Amino acid sequence: MFRLMAVLPLEAQCTHRAPLRAESARRMTIVLAITAFVMVAEAVGGYVAGSLALLADAGHMLVDVGAMALGVLAVRISQRPATAERSFGLLRFEVLAALINGALLIVIAVGIGIEAYRRFQSPGPIRAGLLVGVASLGLVANLAGAMILHRGHGHSLNQRGVYLHVVSDALGSIAAMVAGVVILATGWTLADPLISVGIGLLILGGAWRLVKECVDVLLEATPAHISLPAVHDSIAAVPGVESVHDLHVWTVTSGVVAMSGHLVVKDPGANQRVLEDVQGRMEGFGIAHVTVQLERDPTCE
Repeated sequence: MFRLMAVLPLEAQCTHRAPLRAESARRMTIVLAITAFVMVAEAVGGYVAGSLALLADAGHMLVDVGAMALGVLAVRISQRPATAERSFGLLRFEVLAALINGALLIVIAVGIGIEAYRRFQSPGPIRAGLLVGVASLGLVANLAGAMILHRGHGHSLNQRGVYLHVVSDALGSIAAMVAGVVILATGWTLADPLISVGIGLLILGGAWRLVKECVDVLLEATPAHISLPAVHDSIAAVPGVESVHDLHVWTVTSGVVAMSGHLVVKDPGANQRVLEDVQGRMEGFGIAHVTVQLERDPTCE
């Protein structure tokens, strides 16, 4: 019975991805500064104009600033080297940060719905002109932040969580602008809560998908883009492999997919050839961290 490690060790893979994480941290830090500036501008503008809508959005952005700060901290912490106590290092801290950010987005969406309900019941006066002006400033800043974070957000759950916060802010700014224009044109103040409900539903949908993906990672579920039966059949087709069992594929953290399995190989002399063949086949699935136990007879069904 042999247990062999194929491809790069995890430490080497993480070192290879370190520049990507450093770039992600730089982008999120820039967006954090932009969002904090807009938050202060909306808080001051809302106070001066007596606008509850702007003050509420400033409170929303305060939550976002905290979420972004958490995201930046998560990238820094995840780059710490592995130790004897934590052999994988702190890679999954990024996933935890993304999960927290997704949960915060769900809370924000629910809060928007509650506030919209209150405004339907008791609409208040809104200084639409100032609302449109400050919302326009927020939209420009949020679009700039979204453009900065868009590159690479699909490869990092943590960055995607921050990206969704920025997108939700941009949507909130658009909603505020549209509501302000409608109020200026018609005086219909219910446009504000009505549009807010739609934005809240969009935020809720994106947040739910993010939380679901984070939970799948933490539960070590098979990545959605990989078929476990296809992986099994690919390995079983390697010449010399009698059977495959105890097969697992999971995500360690964003961009790091691992696989482990037991292979029955009757001829020990074929072990190295089988291992290299499996390694090549797994690269086709995007699996870069492969651990294979080669056995003459099954030891674990």
